[in-house]
Amino acid sequence: MDRPASRNFGIGVAEEAAPRWIYPLIVSLFFVWGFATVLVDSLIPRLKGLFSLSYSEAMLTQFCFFIAYFVVSVPASLMLGRIGYLRALSAGLVAMAIGCLMLAASALWGRYAGFLLALFVVASGVTMLQVAANPLISLLGGGDARAHARLTLAQGFNALGTTVGPLFGAAFILSAELSSSSGASPLPAPSSVPAQEAMQLGAPFLAIAVGLTILAALFWRVREGRWTPSAAVAKAPTLALLREPRLLFGVVAIFLYVGAEVSIGSILVNYLMQPVTLHLDMAAAGRGASLYWGGAMVGRFLGAALLRRLPAATMLMIVAAGAAALAALSATSHGVVSAAAIVAIGLFNAIMFPTIFGLAIETLGEATAAASGALCMSIVGGAVLPLLTGAVADRAGLGAALFVPVACYLCIAGYGVFAGRVSAVKKI
Repeated sequence: MDRPASRNFGIGVAEEAAPRWIYPLIVSLFFVWGFATVLVDSLIPRLKGLFSLSYSEAMLTQFCFFIAYFVVSVPASLMLGRIGYLRALSAGLVAMAIGCLMLAASALWGRYAGFLLALFVVASGVTMLQVAANPLISLLGGGDARAHARLTLAQGFNALGTTVGPLFGAAFILSAELSSSSGASPLPAPSSVPAQEAMQLGAPFLAIAVGLTILAALFWRVREGRWTPSAAVAKAPTLALLREPRLLFGVVAIFLYVGAEVSIGSILVNYLMQPVTLHLDMAAAGRGASLYWGGAMVGRFLGAALLRRLPAATMLMIVAAGAAALAALSATSHGVVSAAAIVAIGLFNAIMFPTIFGLAIETLGEATAAASGALCMSIVGGAVLPLLTGAVADRAGLGAALFVPVACYLCIAGYGVFAGRVSAVKKI
């Protein structure tokens, strides 16, 4: 019987070709972290009512989630270099499962601080998955011509996860009105949670923890395959890299983009519940939020086709300006127009992250890996800008808070103009 073809991954000795079943297993992880990331948006309105939080206090959920990207990205890269891809993926899934168990325990414990700590643990696991899965799905093909197709497919499943997540949240986290059975009012302070409420809030996370544990066991089972690429020794990004203006401004643009996207996703349920918008109940508003993330999924495929005809910098400028216009329209209008405008922003968000990322690392050569680390760390914008958005919402209302994303999108459009001019100069 012939042995499978072998290939050299550029690191270490030649290794056997990966079995076909490993690709869907890894692609499933893109769905997992997309699902987990947007599920936080469903928690925000529930916790806000449960603990009588201000918008600023409720946005601490996003702060504790996205700060993990800044704290964990470099340690995760260094861990990857020591233990390899599949062990790192198992570790990330286990961390996420532990975080979900902590979320369920926090519901029983009835302390807001417990939810915040649990979200940091979940996000730490997500960060480990991203650090390992993105390069792995490309390396398993030996860097062949189909690597981009595999990555595009994987990103499509990530977008599917961000679309399904709000629907799951609407069905299992937002469906029951707060303490509806007892007629109790929202709690005056972060204290105890009624037993029935705790079970409703904790049960979905117990189920997710079981699924993550099973997936972690699968990756641990196949960790020793001869087809597994060796992990390169990772190097931490340095400040010297930021001397390149295109990368520096790209880091800022990623920070602003993630902050704007997360800020809108975080307030969207409450925004659709407003009497001046659609006056939906919590569960219906949660289902409406899935349209925002679903638009990003559709826009990713449309954008991929348009990017074959238009320069990336031009496309970035167009979609960022369009997102800014939609956010401003939503903030200054009412009813269906306001709701449709804010949901449509998801369509314009679709290509921003990969386009900014690609423009920032273009022509960096051997410094590309370290530059990618710096860009991943700038995802911390999802921790910082929602706090600012929440503070504005507390003082001036949700409509006024949308002008924080407006400012972010205008700056991103400016980066598109800058990157386009730099590219034009290099061609001359």
